[in-house]
Amino acid sequence: MGFLSPRALFFVLTTLWVFAEFVLAKHAGITRHYKFDIKLQNVTRLCQTKSIVTVNGQFPGPRIIAREGDTVLVKVVNHVQNNVTLHWHGVRQLRSGWADGPAYITQCPIQTGQAYVYNFTITGQRGTLFWHAHISWLRATLYGPIVILPKRHVPYPFPQPHKEVPIIFGEWWKADTETVINQAMQTGGGPNVSDAFTINGLPGPLYNCSAKDTFRLKVKSGKTYLLRLINAALNDELFFTIANHTLTVVEADAVYVKPFKTSIVLITPGQTTNVLLKTKQHSPNTTFLIAARPYATGPASFDNSTTAGILEYQQPSSTPNTKKTKLPLLKPKLPFFNDTNFATNFSNKVRSLANKKFPANVPRKVDKQFFFTVGLGLSQCSKNQTCQGPNNTRLAASINNVSFVQPNTALLQAHFSNQSKGVYTTDFPANPPFKFNYTGTPPNNILVTSGTKVVVLPYKAGVEVIMQDTSIIGAESHPLHLHGFNFFIVGQGFGNYNPKKDPAKFNLVDPAERNTVGVPSGGWVAIRFLADNPGVWFMHCHLEVHTSWGLKMAWIVTDGKRPNQKLPPPPSDLPKC
Repeated sequence: MGFLSPRALFFVLTTLWVFAEFVLAKHAGITRHYKFDIKLQNVTRLCQTKSIVTVNGQFPGPRIIAREGDTVLVKVVNHVQNNVTLHWHGVRQLRSGWADGPAYITQCPIQTGQAYVYNFTITGQRGTLFWHAHISWLRATLYGPIVILPKRHVPYPFPQPHKEVPIIFGEWWKADTETVINQAMQTGGGPNVSDAFTINGLPGPLYNCSAKDTFRLKVKSGKTYLLRLINAALNDELFFTIANHTLTVVEADAVYVKPFKTSIVLITPGQTTNVLLKTKQHSPNTTFLIAARPYATGPASFDNSTTAGILEYQQPSSTPNTKKTKLPLLKPKLPFFNDTNFATNFSNKVRSLANKKFPANVPRKVDKQFFFTVGLGLSQCSKNQTCQGPNNTRLAASINNVSFVQPNTALLQAHFSNQSKGVYTTDFPANPPFKFNYTGTPPNNILVTSGTKVVVLPYKAGVEVIMQDTSIIGAESHPLHLHGFNFFIVGQGFGNYNPKKDPAKFNLVDPAERNTVGVPSGGWVAIRFLADNPGVWFMHCHLEVHTSWGLKMAWIVTDGKRPNQKLPPPPSDLPKC
C-alpha cells in the first residue's frame, strides 16, 4: 500500500477539516440571552391581593428554553429591597461555579439597584430543570421552568409528544414568607405553614375563594402530551395524579429513565419528572381533576390541603345553537399523607436507561467514603434570646451533628483567593461524632454543634456518601440536593445502614441518576458521584425550613492538572459582600 502524495494528503486533510467544522457547527449550541428584572408585583390569590417579589412581574416566573450545548446568559437586575441570588437548579455548571447562585456559597447577593449576568453552558443535559431564588425564603415566589431540548435533529427516546406542558407546583402564603421564617428563627420553633399549594401559580377549586384561579389543561383525544412536572414548593413533597388516567414516567431530574407506568407520581422539592399522558381515544363527557397533595412523614405540622386543576377534552364542534353544558368532574384517589411504602416503591422504579447512547457511568472505584447522619436536634439559644425549646433551646438541623453557619464571605471567593481563614474550616467530619441507634431511641444529648465546615475532594475522586436519617426529634424524609453534580442512587433501605451487608445489594448497573434524592424516613440512601467539577458545591435539604435550621454543608473540589480542569477566575461583575 503506497503513501499519499503531499497534494492528495492535503486534499484529504482539508476535506476532513471541513467535515469536522460542519459537524461542530451542526451540533454547537447558540447563545441565548434573557433579562430578569426582580420587581414587586401585586398578585391576587384566595381573595387576597399582596405584593410579591417576581421576575418580570410574572408568577410563576418566565420560562427559559435552551438546547443541549447552548450557552445561557441571564442578566438579573434587582429592583427590590431584598438581596437576591438565583440558582439554576440541576444545571451541572461545569467550570462555571460563579453562576451557580446560592448566597454566600458561590456568590455574594445582588443588592438593591445592582445587576449580575449569570453565564453558563448546558453540557450533556437535556430535559426539565428549574430556576429559583437561593437566599432566605424568596424562592416562595421566585421560580420558573428550564426546558432543555435535545440537540437539533436528535429525537426523544420515547414517542414524540403532540404538545409539551410545564406543570410547576408551589406554595402560597397569605403572610410574608420572610416574616414567617424570621419569627421562627427568633423563637426557635417551627414556622407557620402555607395557606395553599399551587399548580402554575393557581391554587384551584378546592380552596375557598379560588375557583377562578384554576389551572386548566385542554387536550385532544388520542394524543400524547409531555407533562414537565417541577416541585418548587418550599417545604412539601407531593403526590400528583390525574383522575382516571395513566402516566408514563420517562425522565427524572433531566435524565432519561426506563419508562414505567403509574397513576401517581411522587415528587420532592427540587425534583423534576417528565411524564407522558396518553389521552383517551374518544372525548368523554366528563372532566378530570388534576390533584397534588403532600407526602409528609415528620412530627411537625404541615399544609394538609390539595391543589387541583382541571383536565378537559376538546369536544367535537357543536352547532351554534347548542349551549355549552357543564360536564361532571371525576376526582382521583391519592395515597395517605404518610404512605412511605408507596414513596419507596415509586422511587425504586426510577432506573437509568443505561444503554449505549445514554450510559450510566456509575463510579466503580470509591476514593472517598462518607457516612452522614441527617436530621433534627436542638441548639442552645443565647442568653438574651427567649426560645421555645427546653432549657432555652431552639430547633436545629444538622449533617453529622454539624449545623451549618452561613458565612459573610462567599465560600467560592475565599477558596479561589486562598483566603479561607475566618471564613471556613476543612474539618467537616466524614462520620458522625459518635455512634447510636440512629432510627431508635435518641441519645441523651441531642444538642448539635455549629460551624462553617467543608469537605475538600481531590479532582476526579470517586465519592460515595451514605445518608442516614435519624429519629432524634422524629424520623422524617429529607430531600437532599447536590449542586454541581448528578449522582447515582446505588442503594437505599430502612433502619440503620449496615456497612457489612448492605453494599452487596448496591445497584451499579442501572441506578437512578439525579440531583435531588429523598433520604427515606427512618432509613438510609447511598449515592455515588465523580468529583469532576472544580469549585465549591452546596449540598442541603430542599425543605427550606431545614436549610434555615442548618441542614446543609459544602464540598470543595480542587483543580485538576490540565487547563480545562481548573476553575476560571470570577467574572468582573460578580457581586461583592
